[in-house]
Amino acid sequence: MTTVNPTTPDVLPPPSDDAWLSDLTDDGPAGQQALGHLHQLLLRAARHQVWRLRNLLPGAGAGELEDLAQQAADDALVAVLRQLGTFEGRSRFSTWAYKFGVLHAGVAVRRQAWRHREVPLPDTIALVDSSPGPEMHSEGAQLARAVRAAIASELTPHQRRVVLALLVEEVPIDVLADRMGSTRNALYKTLHDARRRMRAALTDSGHLENRTHRSTP
Repeated sequence: MTTVNPTTPDVLPPPSDDAWLSDLTDDGPAGQQALGHLHQLLLRAARHQVWRLRNLLPGAGAGELEDLAQQAADDALVAVLRQLGTFEGRSRFSTWAYKFGVLHAGVAVRRQAWRHREVPLPDTIALVDSSPGPEMHSEGAQLARAVRAAIASELTPHQRRVVLALLVEEVPIDVLADRMGSTRNALYKTLHDARRRMRAALTDSGHLENRTHRSTP
């Protein structure tokens, strides 16, 4: 089986952004042709990304990888059409759309890689042993203990589970969103809020500099 791994997205007609947007909102033959061109563009992007990440799927054959690319391209097509109104012309339309294929392919591969794996959702973290020892005299070890203490005491149970799953267990965020019945954006918000709480705790304990007190030249 011959595979295509494109490196540049700008290879399919129509050539202009106006033509893309006009044809994709056309209900006639021009619209159908534009949809076909867009799907081929997204499939090229998805194939490229799936094959780039194939080491995450040991044992997967070419047929399985192609199925994933096709699935990702289909999902990306729906996403592009749903978000046509958000295109601002900061890059070429084909470049903008190509990124959807890459994103959805990455999600498809990670989901497949974690399909039979248990997603750990710990809500506690063991603190570093506080008994005296040479290693505890280092600044790095003290900071590590402070971080663990902040995770244990400053975060809500939900924030703690998300932080530990994403940052300690290294669960992909799209996989975690699926397993928790949430969304990527919601988990990003949870992670952002958790980091803010941890930063405040570490600042209060003197392990981080208080940014509001920085002197200006």
